[in-house]
Amino acid sequence: MNAVQAFRPAMDAIKKIPTSLPGVFILEPRVFGDERGFFFESYNEQAMAEIGITEKFVQDNHSCSSRNVLRGLHYQVRHPQGKLVRAAEGEILDVAVDMRRSSPSFGRWEAVRLSGENKRMLWIPVGFAHGFRVISDKAQVLYKATDFYAPEHERTLAWNDPDLKINWELDGEPTVSAKDQRGVAFRDAQSFE
Repeated sequence: MNAVQAFRPAMDAIKKIPTSLPGVFILEPRVFGDERGFFFESYNEQAMAEIGITEKFVQDNHSCSSRNVLRGLHYQVRHPQGKLVRAAEGEILDVAVDMRRSSPSFGRWEAVRLSGENKRMLWIPVGFAHGFRVISDKAQVLYKATDFYAPEHERTLAWNDPDLKINWELDGEPTVSAKDQRGVAFRDAQSFE
């Protein structure tokens, strides 16, 4: 047995759970915990490849937001980004919207609760708009991206689009940036093939 085989991750290192959107998956890492706390691998290239995620990540992002902050829905039409999202602290409702015209789920959305407690991650491949709302008092959100941020190619889909009817599980009015308040309706938004 060589060194690579000796350190090969167990097949159960990450559990892959399908969602209603083709290509979008909830990932549950194997967590080791005891009286000291916990440990888990939030990313392992080999373990990800074993469950079918082979994309190369080029950028890590970290945001901190307070309760009811709503960020999104964002996507890039050129230099599109796949994202691996998790909440390291607090809890968010993470949302992906299928922007691929050729997809059977075009215009549909999925919402998943990610938290520091459940340690779940959401894999959102290229072709989706992404956003989240903070449920807890504060949330630290980390995500890996498969391409670099390109502001000139970023598009914002209206978070409150009446045709999409996303259930953000709102607790009062959300705090939304000026940019996100100008989001485009889904029917007028630029999409992917």
